[in-house]
Amino acid sequence: MTDGIILIDKPADMTSFGVVARIRRVLSEQAGKKVKVGHTGTLDPFATGLMILCAGKECKNAGHYTKLDKVYEATIRLGRTSSTGDPEGEITDMNDNQPSHDDIDVVLNTFKGEITQTPPIYSAIKIGGHRAYDLARQGKAVEMPSRKVTIYSLDVIDYTYPNLKIRTQVSSGTYIRSLAQDIGSALGTGAYCTQLRRVSVADWNVADAQTLSEFGVDS
Repeated sequence: MTDGIILIDKPADMTSFGVVARIRRVLSEQAGKKVKVGHTGTLDPFATGLMILCAGKECKNAGHYTKLDKVYEATIRLGRTSSTGDPEGEITDMNDNQPSHDDIDVVLNTFKGEITQTPPIYSAIKIGGHRAYDLARQGKAVEMPSRKVTIYSLDVIDYTYPNLKIRTQVSSGTYIRSLAQDIGSALGTGAYCTQLRRVSVADWNVADAQTLSEFGVDS
């Protein structure tokens, strides 16, 4: 196939661009020519789950897929913060206050609906033509513009302190790392995201996606 969409279950510890490059290589080898491939929304290297890739002529419709609602499952570690909002950053102990289940429910309810969110400085958003994460890694001050996003649902899957596992349906542009940090701030414990999995994009589900090895990627 050289035109259309491809559903891939992204593994952890790989960039979204790395996934694209591997799929492009397989398709190009099969077609005997270079095939254009692009993604429709990055997943952080530590994250797993559904990526919708566009190949060939379908790349012109990538913007449509990017704007669709998404469902994530995430594990949030309370009592600590991370400079990046994920396991790859500098981890700082905050406190060992243990919120009750009721405390959790009250706080999560405050995030449902339309909220204002500030994306993490370690993100692919462009500031003055440069990726925010590149500026942050250079030690430069990064001022991230806030944005309106919508949290359609936010439910607890499991809570055993210090780990809070949630499932949430969100609008395009929502950063789950920022949501985790904001939840920790509201609870007074601090928090960061230790695991993140994109379960679905609109009606496409990760259960229907292929792993890289199933697609034919060797490494």
